Amino acid sequence: MASSRGRIARLGCSALQSLPLRPQPSPAAPLTLPQSTILPTLIRPQGQIRCISANEAKYRKNKTEKSGKKKKKARTHFKTPDLRQATQFSLCDAMRYIRAFEAGQEPTSAKYDVHVRLRTVKNGPVVRNQLRLPHPVRTDLRVCVICPEDSPVAEEARAAGATVVGEASVFELVKKSGGRHMPFERCIAHPDSVPALQAAGVARILGPRGLMPNAKHGTIVREIGPAVRMMVGGTNYRERAGVIRMAVGQLGFSPEELSRNIKAYMGAIQRDIRRLSEDVRKDVHEVVLSSTHAPGFSLNGELVSGGGTQPEELPRIQAE
Repeated sequence: MASSRGRIARLGCSALQSLPLRPQPSPAAPLTLPQSTILPTLIRPQGQIRCISANEAKYRKNKTEKSGKKKKKARTHFKTPDLRQATQFSLCDAMRYIRAFEAGQEPTSAKYDVHVRLRTVKNGPVVRNQLRLPHPVRTDLRVCVICPEDSPVAEEARAAGATVVGEASVFELVKKSGGRHMPFERCIAHPDSVPALQAAGVARILGPRGLMPNAKHGTIVREIGPAVRMMVGGTNYRERAGVIRMAVGQLGFSPEELSRNIKAYMGAIQRDIRRLSEDVRKDVHEVVLSSTHAPGFSLNGELVSGGGTQPEELPRIQAE
């Protein structure tokens, strides 16, 4: 066994001695690299081939088509529907359908609303005013008058129907409520109380709720009595997006009462339009009658249509 191991060791040494030895570079000789061969074509850098997705191809196609089209001009007037094929109703017919939709409602809770659509430009002046109807819709409107305490103006305001009257007491009441439970729905002020109103710091409470008196809006006046009477029985209206909307009656009104209110409302709008500049053109395009829970019915301007509902069939409904 030992002799065989020695024999294998001698053979391994002789094999190692027969291998050619690589010369070691001298320390002074420069380091040289072997000449590289030509790289195979398979490992040369190639450009990446990218396939376009179906969505991107569709997007590019649409973008190309849109760029070739002409841009539409922006509309300068509010859009108005074509009424030549529209179904329109007389006032009595519209009231009959609306009363059917409002079955079971309190006569004083549901309200008739009239929407007046105008032909008008988008960026022009708007129609805005206040109107006292022949038959008031709301009789429980609470009005606040800011004026000097215990003055003749305060007595005039109370006699006209104002609910809250005063100066410092009103400011304290507004601050205490914080705007959550205001004891009034309208607010006007006398010019003598404007400095105290500005110094009281209640504008941040009254302003966001549309209750801050303003001379531009006609809520800072010297004639307090007529202003309060107009406000108690009156209603504000304002044009928004080419439409003027206002409550014109209670559900229990008779056709004659509602007709008088609508005529007064339309007459006020026509007067407001005539007061505008001659360069501004506004025309009434459509009048629609609706209610709290009923859809709108386009009116044809007549009280009764041939063979339709008669005023006697729609008597005034009294509250129980």
